[in-house]
Amino acid sequence: MNKPIIGVSGNFLIDKEMFLGYKKVYVNEDYISGVINAGGVPIVLPMTEDEEVIDRYISSIDALILTGGQDVSPEFYGEDPMPKLGVVVPRRDRFDLSLLKKAKEKNIPILGICRGVQIINVAYGGNLFQDLSYSGLNYLKHSQGHTTNLPTHRISVEEESHLYEILKETDLMVNSFHHQAIDRVGEGLRVVAKAPDGIIEAVEDRNYRFLLGVQFHPEMLHMVMESMQGIFNRLVEEAKK
Repeated sequence: MNKPIIGVSGNFLIDKEMFLGYKKVYVNEDYISGVINAGGVPIVLPMTEDEEVIDRYISSIDALILTGGQDVSPEFYGEDPMPKLGVVVPRRDRFDLSLLKKAKEKNIPILGICRGVQIINVAYGGNLFQDLSYSGLNYLKHSQGHTTNLPTHRISVEEESHLYEILKETDLMVNSFHHQAIDRVGEGLRVVAKAPDGIIEAVEDRNYRFLLGVQFHPEMLHMVMESMQGIFNRLVEEAKK
């Protein structure tokens, strides 16, 4: 059987060295290794607003990963920016929302990571805490700021979920690199994991063939935690169907 092609949404960075100000397309390498280790073929999808190009992206892939990155602009969930909002790139928001919409129309498996789960929630009509300090919760340290493959806080996982089928644990440690999080859950999404402070750590659409969004970073953990590689394994397995 041919290996399934997994589209990985691309970000951009601005060169601060020799080619000062020059934009480059990139994704973090650990997304790529997670897909390859699972038996998939990763293809980076460079950011664009050309709908014909996005259509071609989607027609060429068997599953989609929405990656992490900048804050989601509150304009996409009907709010004004608050003081602790970070850097936003509305062009990327439109790109990711279009990828998600077209991937669902094609009915291919979808995985959202960090910003990716937030985009999913916004696409389903939910909103975000623009900063965790606005949550009103006595929240944990969700931006650990060091050692990407070090789990630093616990999550609780619902047993009746795809995530539990993958991780086979209801209580485990994860890493954490975010200052925004899901507030109001989008219609049609089900919360399947939370941190001890109540912050939402994973959602699923159980009425869709396979859609999982996680707030933590399995791509950073997959080399040290077999269960986190399992998330990529499941995505690739679903893409083969």
